[in-house]
Amino acid sequence: LSNRNLITNGGMQVNQRGTNSGITSGSANFGPDRFRMQISDLGTWELSQSTTVPSGQGFSHSLKLNCTTADTSVAAGSYLLIQQRLEGQNLQQACWGTSSAKPLTLSFWIRATKTGTITVEFQHQNSSGNYFTRSTTFTVSSSNTWEKKIISVPKNTAQDIENLNTDGLYISWWFTAGTDWTGGTFNNSAYITGGANNVRVSSDVVNHADSTSNEIYMTGVQLEIGEQATPFEHRSVGDELARCQRYFTAWDNGSVYYGNAYGTAYGFVFL
Repeated sequence: LSNRNLITNGGMQVNQRGTNSGITSGSANFGPDRFRMQISDLGTWELSQSTTVPSGQGFSHSLKLNCTTADTSVAAGSYLLIQQRLEGQNLQQACWGTSSAKPLTLSFWIRATKTGTITVEFQHQNSSGNYFTRSTTFTVSSSNTWEKKIISVPKNTAQDIENLNTDGLYISWWFTAGTDWTGGTFNNSAYITGGANNVRVSSDVVNHADSTSNEIYMTGVQLEIGEQATPFEHRSVGDELARCQRYFTAWDNGSVYYGNAYGTAYGFVFL
């Protein structure tokens, strides 16, 4: 039963980059490793690692999103999401694109100030370089209360997942989005390519940016092959760190990084 979890750092134990405050636009790769925040025109946020966790589940850390400047009016192009990207070569055992394709199951713990609907989007790349997207929703039922969510990810027998070390599958949690993303007929029934952006997110999503009291926590993120969610696979800090260091390594002096050059003092490798 080892190596069930296809997610890296699902327990949010590794946080090599530290906290990022004052996020207003673009992609933020600070906070727990392998989880990327993407935002556009939706207030100001802080992304960090937290010790707030669900009781009795064996977790030590969580990812925390904290709204520091509110935006009560969601513009058409606005969005706020958290995403992890998985290598295609790590997903070949799912056998997508064949008659033997297997479904996946996503499970995670979430705590949010705002109750209501959140969209989870699954987007995979096939061997021809085309992206296929399908979404679903879940509901936060109680404010500031840890809840475990289990989501079925239907198999795709028609399209494979590219067998390379590039982006094979994106998992995106859309917490808020404007009409550019929600204005069409929500695509929750099939994997489609070339569809309009406005079918990717449910119009029922709530605005998590409408108050500086709003916080979102996540931990225990697990993606596994099959129709059943199993207990979270707790891995050692050393194991998770080694998995994270495939994409990013920080030296102890805090100013020299391994990877592609980024300015004069930093280097990053992002998938």
